[in-house]
Amino acid sequence: MARRDAVIHPNRHALYDRHGYSPAVRSDNLLFVSGQVGSRDDGSPEPEFEAQVRLAFANLKATLAAGGCGFDDIIDIMTFHTDPEAQFDTVMAVKNEIFDRAPYPSWTAIGVTWLAGFDFEIKVVARIPDAG
Repeated sequence: MARRDAVIHPNRHALYDRHGYSPAVRSDNLLFVSGQVGSRDDGSPEPEFEAQVRLAFANLKATLAAGGCGFDDIIDIMTFHTDPEAQFDTVMAVKNEIFDRAPYPSWTAIGVTWLAGFDFEIKVVARIPDAG
């Protein structure tokens, strides 16, 4: 049976306790990261869109690090957008700074109508290096 351990990075405990889920779950050599948003320390959304996207990626980076991974270990990305047509160029610019060379992870982008006050969310699956 697969091992399953919650991964929680510092400064984010209250957010996940309040909503009853783990920021990431480690199972064997995979890390399944819950959707990360551009939330400030108090849990509120970063108001400017590009800054919100950058903060979501920063929160993702911290969650990956807590699970023993980095951006290069990501194998699958799913992003959620409240206004994909208007937001796409900004998201791609930030994404291309982080994933700047092949092989790129797989990526699915989904338009949604609600993200609890946020405009962008990113969820990933990563391979944990040397996890056996």
